[in-house]
Amino acid sequence: MKAPAARPSAARPSAPRSPAARHGLVVTGLLVALAVAVVAGVALGSVRIPVGEVVPILTGRAAPSPYRTIVLDVRLPRVLLGAVVGAGLAVVGAVLQALVRNRLADPFLLGISSGASAGAVLVLVLGVGGGVGITSAVALPAGAFAGALLALVLVYALARRGATMTGARLVLAGVAVSYILAALTTLLLVLAGRPEHFQEAMFWSLGGLGSARWDTLALPAVVLALGIAALLTLARPLDLLLVGEEGATVLGLDTARFRAAVFVLASLVTAVMVAASGAVGFVGLMVPHAARMAVGAPHRRLLPVAALGGALALVLADLAARTVAAPQDIPVGVLTALTGGPFFLWLMRRRAEGSPV
Repeated sequence: MKAPAARPSAARPSAPRSPAARHGLVVTGLLVALAVAVVAGVALGSVRIPVGEVVPILTGRAAPSPYRTIVLDVRLPRVLLGAVVGAGLAVVGAVLQALVRNRLADPFLLGISSGASAGAVLVLVLGVGGGVGITSAVALPAGAFAGALLALVLVYALARRGATMTGARLVLAGVAVSYILAALTTLLLVLAGRPEHFQEAMFWSLGGLGSARWDTLALPAVVLALGIAALLTLARPLDLLLVGEEGATVLGLDTARFRAAVFVLASLVTAVMVAASGAVGFVGLMVPHAARMAVGAPHRRLLPVAALGGALALVLADLAARTVAAPQDIPVGVLTALTGGPFFLWLMRRRAEGSPV
């Protein structure tokens, strides 16, 4: 009697990656993409520099080159500032979405960026710090922080009705406060009677990285590093907020005090970023969504991915702003608004249809 023929063994499906392995893969991919984007951002522009000369200059192994000044003194600070600001806005967006339990929240839509812009313009018009030196470097972020915090308090107060706060009211309050602060900023400039302020104020209203210098990079970088470190220590309380107000309270979280403290921290980070780059919108809305799809909602995994994704997004946006209409330099905030506006409308439609976002 013949033995039955052996059946061909079915291909065994590969085991799904663990969350930690997936997180490591995503972080590695983003780091590689960010390194490539930084090199491209330094090499491309109105003057194109061969990559073969860019890399030796960046690594300090280059022979004397006519491109050295362009690379090290002009483009590299701009690219690095874009990475820092993009990371900061994305991290703040992810945190705000957890604090208000609404994934349509971000610093721009909640009026925080507009408040920071208004505060920075007020410092500019009043001439605090004399426009130079360390006093000015501290005065602008301080004014932006005060404006951002005031805007956030106003939006939060307007959106609450009793003990409840809906996402629709939050967004509408943010838009209303943004328009009011924009009008007040314009009024300040008109009453100041100094036309030269208008061009500088446009920087904060449209967003841009053209004024980046090494001395303007240190403060945003330090604030970003300290802010991410502080938020990572608060990852578990942020996760508790995802289960709801009552659930977080039952698990031992004082939600009111925690929200107030993190709102102040988020306002500080946003203010420093806006003081350095102007109001760049929608990065804090789009990037956290992509990060959640990649690594899930737990903030210990989400925040580093959001930071790297925001850095990559703004470096690429600024590269496009410098090259699409070269030699004309488009404000980077214009490009992020052109892409972020449709994304926001898509999210609104998804929420109206009851789909998870």
